[in-house]
Amino acid sequence: MADSRQLAKAFKALSNPNRLQIFQEIMRRRQLDSKDVCGCALTDFINSLNVGAPTVSHHIKELVNADLIRVERNGKFITCFLNEEMSLRLKDFFAAREQ
Repeated sequence: MADSRQLAKAFKALSNPNRLQIFQEIMRRRQLDSKDVCGCALTDFINSLNVGAPTVSHHIKELVNADLIRVERNGKFITCFLNEEMSLRLKDFFAAREQ
């Protein structure tokens, strides 16, 4: 039951187009990086989404709360990384539906 709640929270977070775009970009960069350490800076999303920093920060917070991503702070800079565990749960969820 807890897994269903976590998945529902993730799907709710991804139902927003801006959050979905942020998540997809983090996933895309993760796939391109062979060292598994690639992250996206908050400023990357401010520029690509053409929205203000407070809005992007809100979307990042929602993705973190849904366990879809994790963030690391270095001074005033924030870097976002894919939460591998939740990514696998989503993959397993969809793979189970294909069978």
